Amino acid sequence: MSPHRPTGLRRRAVTFGLAALLAAVAAGPAPARASTAAHPGHAAGTRLGDVRVLAHFDRAAGQAAESIAPEPGGGAVIGMIPARQVVRVTPDGAVQVLVTMPLPPGGGGTTPVVGIPVVTGVARSDSGAVYFLYSSGRGGLTGIWQIRRSGGPRLVVPLPADTMPNALVIDGKRDRFLVTDSTGGRIWQAPLRGGAASVWSADPALAPGAFFGANGMKIHDGAVWASNSDRGTIVRIPVTRDGGSGRAEVRATGLEGIDDFDFTGPGTEILAAINQSSKLVRVGADGAQETLLDAGDGMQGTTAVAVRGNRAYVTNGANLAGNDSNLLLAQLRIG
Repeated sequence: MSPHRPTGLRRRAVTFGLAALLAAVAAGPAPARASTAAHPGHAAGTRLGDVRVLAHFDRAAGQAAESIAPEPGGGAVIGMIPARQVVRVTPDGAVQVLVTMPLPPGGGGTTPVVGIPVVTGVARSDSGAVYFLYSSGRGGLTGIWQIRRSGGPRLVVPLPADTMPNALVIDGKRDRFLVTDSTGGRIWQAPLRGGAASVWSADPALAPGAFFGANGMKIHDGAVWASNSDRGTIVRIPVTRDGGSGRAEVRATGLEGIDDFDFTGPGTEILAAINQSSKLVRVGADGAQETLLDAGDGMQGTTAVAVRGNRAYVTNGANLAGNDSNLLLAQLRIG
């Protein structure tokens, strides 16, 4: 853990990457400087090449990029906070708003911790269906939503009003959703067809310290992996034969302010988005860490990373520094 623990509203923003929700919005975007090489002089491992900004978002309108669901052909679906939006970015960088969620009665002031309603995680099924999470502090609105072909949103799985759903993953092998609950320190499960959710794991390793616990999540190598923002960890929870949860094992530490992450391949090397310090960090299979991109490369409140083949998508929410919320695209290179 960092010796400097932010306090008050700033601490809230750092841990979850939601300073966009709490700070004044800058008047307009500033261009990010893209890098074409990883920082020199480090141990062998995955490198990033041809790093470029694929799309800039309207930060003044609240489009703080939070989550990524890559699409075939090179585009992606992105969740936006606090605009309460899901947008599509085409392979040529055009941005299309797919849905804007309505404010709940009363404005969403009862949303856990952050005090305003937010769209967080997004996921895309193999059939092309787009799902997203909405946290509003109200029952009947908080939960997993689907964007219908007509363009309107449909509530698929309601979640309790006191949850803060954050990451959304589709477990195709078991036809279910998995959702991290950052304030409750839990992972929920629910059937893909919709219906009631239940707690899949409430392992103590998912619990928050003083703000947000379980945040990013991936299914990999027979287990569910989750980041814990307050504790700066990545944990691995084995999936049992019947689909239940085993005991969590901490696989990486020292990642205070971690948001989302992804694996670079079939092994256990990870790329981690560190919102607090605006970095993209490589975490080796042995836990060793290396910064691949930082503020000097245009990182501004880095929130998410998604790997597809030899491509890495990285979002910056511009919530702690700068005002250029964007989506970066880079090529993975094995060093």
